[in-house]
Amino acid sequence: MKQTTELINRSLIPFYVTHVTETLEQAGYEAYIVGGCVRDLLISREPKDWDITTNATPEEIVPLFEKTVYENKFGTVAVIVSRETNSEVTHVTSENSYTVEVTPYRTESTYSDARHPDEVRFSKNIEDDLMRRDFTINAMAYSISRENLIDLYKGQEDLKDKVIRTVGDSVERLTEDALRMLRAVRFSVQLGFSISHETLLAIAGNTDKLKMVSAERIRDEFEKIILSSEPAVGVGMLQKLGLLKLFVPELEEGIKCEQKGEHIYDVYEHLLHALQHAAEKGWTLEVRLAALFHDIGKPRTRRWDGTKAGGKGKYTFYGHEVVGARMTQKIFERMKFPKKTTDLVVKLVRQHMFFSDTETISLSAVRRVVAKVGKENIWTLMEIRECDRVGMKKKEAPYRLRKYHAMIEEVLRDPISVGQLAIDGNTLMNELHMKPGPRMGWMLHALLEEVLDDPKKNNRAYLDTRVGELDLLSDSDLRALGEKAKEAKEELEEEEVAKLHAKHGVTK
Repeated sequence: MKQTTELINRSLIPFYVTHVTETLEQAGYEAYIVGGCVRDLLISREPKDWDITTNATPEEIVPLFEKTVYENKFGTVAVIVSRETNSEVTHVTSENSYTVEVTPYRTESTYSDARHPDEVRFSKNIEDDLMRRDFTINAMAYSISRENLIDLYKGQEDLKDKVIRTVGDSVERLTEDALRMLRAVRFSVQLGFSISHETLLAIAGNTDKLKMVSAERIRDEFEKIILSSEPAVGVGMLQKLGLLKLFVPELEEGIKCEQKGEHIYDVYEHLLHALQHAAEKGWTLEVRLAALFHDIGKPRTRRWDGTKAGGKGKYTFYGHEVVGARMTQKIFERMKFPKKTTDLVVKLVRQHMFFSDTETISLSAVRRVVAKVGKENIWTLMEIRECDRVGMKKKEAPYRLRKYHAMIEEVLRDPISVGQLAIDGNTLMNELHMKPGPRMGWMLHALLEEVLDDPKKNNRAYLDTRVGELDLLSDSDLRALGEKAKEAKEELEEEEVAKLHAKHGVTK
């Protein structure tokens, strides 16, 4: 049962974890790191979360540490450890502390709701605790002080063979907590492992149990699948196992929904390819979700138009971005996504059809697109467009897309204009008591010319003095200065735009 192992790289175990285990052991209790962190250590992957299990009860754990949180019926005590050794944490933040969860060995009764055990009992045996865990690769415990690994269910073998297998009877394990079905898929795509045959059969035969799991828990697992390196594989597995239809049935409407024309895939396959491209680029959760949902409205808007394609006919999807945005809104609200995430993804789905012919599109049209999604989101929208194109097996950055990039930069760049001055029209009227009119515009452009020559002059003290001097000039002299400055500004702007076009390899 107990094995000494040299497979674990102890240098990956941080001080705050050993501090907790040593404190428990010095008080006379057993302490093991357990679950996912042991699995990750065995495959030389740095763990993100650390869990400790012990034969101490919560009432025995709490007094051993300066700062703990214990507010649950499962016995888990959150131990707060300062990032600075020998320093007490008073106001807990992620910047000044680490949190390590410590749970007593426990056994669990039946799961009548397929979500939570009806009763939790504490145990004095580590074997009881490992018996209740979901998959063999997560059912190993390691004693840091004794360098002993406990592996009752051949988890090391399954790690070596890259297999996700349940602990004990698959049906029993998966129906205890139906979320484990999604977790099997999630571990598969996160680790690049296959799911054992008996586990797959147990999932496929008990999918309805997932209906008893809360939307929030399903969403959390779905997010982790989407954020994996192979999200398209993950979504595909969810669909084939009959799980996807239980929480996002709308995605399945795209299966066998042909698009033809420039598309070689049906809507569903196209969305998976778009999602996978976002993952390969390492883009954010929001971009990946928008890539997966951007054409979700197509099946409901598909129409055959026999007059298109020179009389050969083609499918049209007019308004699919509007319908898709509404569908996405409902899906995300149903799955309890945060409002910030929902708002951004819905906006990206709604606006993803912005692209048009760069030979005819104007800068004002580009400005309208920027206004709709916001300056902070315009490049994110371009990422969605790239996912859309790659999802059609088209080049990642064709000429039209590159030119659109250049036009966006032209719109977004800090313009060389009077808006850069440390003084503006309101200042001239309200503080320097100038009357509005043409003289004000000529004066601002004259000031700009000086600032373009010497940026150090762009300060209130200098500009206020120059305003007084320029105000003594006649209209004709001031106008001449202003128009000369305006011409210089326009020439400089043309140079900047030319640089942008050269950067993106496009012509004007």
